[in-house]
Amino acid sequence: MLVMVGALSAAIPPAALAEAQARAVRAESAVTRFRTAKVDGIDVFYREAGMADAPAVLLLHGFPTSSHMFRNLIPALAHRYRVIAPDYPAFGHSGTPDRHEFKYSFARFAELMDGLLNQLAVERYALYVQDYGAPVGYRLALRHPERITALVVQNGNAYEEGLKQFWNPIKAYWADGSDAHRAALRAGLTLAATKSQYLDGVPDPSRVAPDAWLHDQALLDRPGIDEIMLDLFKDYGSNVALYPQFQAFFRSRKPPTLIVWGTNDVIFPADGARSYLRDLPDAELHLLDTGHFALEDKGDEIAALMLDFLDRKLPRK
Repeated sequence: MLVMVGALSAAIPPAALAEAQARAVRAESAVTRFRTAKVDGIDVFYREAGMADAPAVLLLHGFPTSSHMFRNLIPALAHRYRVIAPDYPAFGHSGTPDRHEFKYSFARFAELMDGLLNQLAVERYALYVQDYGAPVGYRLALRHPERITALVVQNGNAYEEGLKQFWNPIKAYWADGSDAHRAALRAGLTLAATKSQYLDGVPDPSRVAPDAWLHDQALLDRPGIDEIMLDLFKDYGSNVALYPQFQAFFRSRKPPTLIVWGTNDVIFPADGARSYLRDLPDAELHLLDTGHFALEDKGDEIAALMLDFLDRKLPRK
């Protein structure tokens, strides 16, 4: 058998053999790896794929999901880019420190994501932000504006226009922090609420795998997670206070921006998407006929838009 393999290799032109070997290397690099790093003493789980020297793309997830939301997008990008998708503490497979000893906040999440990127020696990267990922990612941008090579925004808000009726109970909690308003928000942690985030506004619900919301709900139902999530609902108000700074970053740095937005989203309606154009008039805006978790039924379309956009906008080594 070794003689036959050697004979076949000898018969293949060197250029063709080199290309075949390069394809094999690219195929292997596109395989998603599941890793955990210790950042400031916290276990931070992340998915990673792609060549180490390729332009980096950081995928930041929303609530109530995790890097699991990118399970299909990662391999679609990894043959051209280094893709990193972490889980925040208490989400996905990351650690869940005691809330009395660890401050669950968007500022702290950004610090940990920054620490992870430093460990991975990622100095420049494009950001994909969705839902909670937007304030985490934009905090990273404020810390290191020079590191952001591009933005991909998918139902990730940075404007008051994007906070409509859905947010009224949460705003009430921001206003007084009362136990009654906190308790009212528990309705957002139920299976019905999680399922609705995936299906509301989706024209063909049969395209959305039920595994997605069941996966998220199983993690939400872990002991003590409810109180952490309610803490984060309260802290979300700190993001709104930073909107003017986020917008100033957009205007001053003018990162290449692709907006792919589920236009039927009741959580972050399309008014929030259009508002980006005030500060990023050259942004490429695509309003898709879907809801909050657009990757679930529009993943192929979003991946194609991203590959086209990133190939045009990201510098290559």
